[in-house]
Amino acid sequence: MKVRTPTSITGTRVGGFTLVEIVAAITVVGLILALAVPQSIRFYESVQFRASVREVITLLNSARHAAVAEGVAQDVVISPQQKLIVFGDQRVQFEQDVRVAAHSAKEVNRNGKGVIRFYHDGGASGGGIDIFRDGGPSVKIAVDWLVGRVAVDFGQGDA
Repeated sequence: MKVRTPTSITGTRVGGFTLVEIVAAITVVGLILALAVPQSIRFYESVQFRASVREVITLLNSARHAAVAEGVAQDVVISPQQKLIVFGDQRVQFEQDVRVAAHSAKEVNRNGKGVIRFYHDGGASGGGIDIFRDGGPSVKIAVDWLVGRVAVDFGQGDA
């Protein structure tokens, strides 16, 4: 008995893909990646921005609680030029495409940096921090001067 294997000579097709099928598959994958990669980069940047905003809110609340617990005024320093917000050893550094603006009492500001001061009785000097991402969302964080409460307005977009 003879064993025959199918070949292109006999007219039957051998398993596998043709060059046209492979090129078509690579083209489809390329198109999907061309659409997905920019979206995933924007999503990642958005996640980073939201995380940084949450860190600022936590930092402000930490300063408020520390002032009440320790009975000593606590300062949060905002440096719009450096895109940096500092309380003690806690720091929030924003990316290059983010703009930061400080609104604070002139009496407590120092060296061109905004300061929001929290007092031992729970009050604060008042003020706020505006955070804008180029082509993206904006967030306004306000600190009430009477009770030191930190409020957040997510403005345009989803932060």
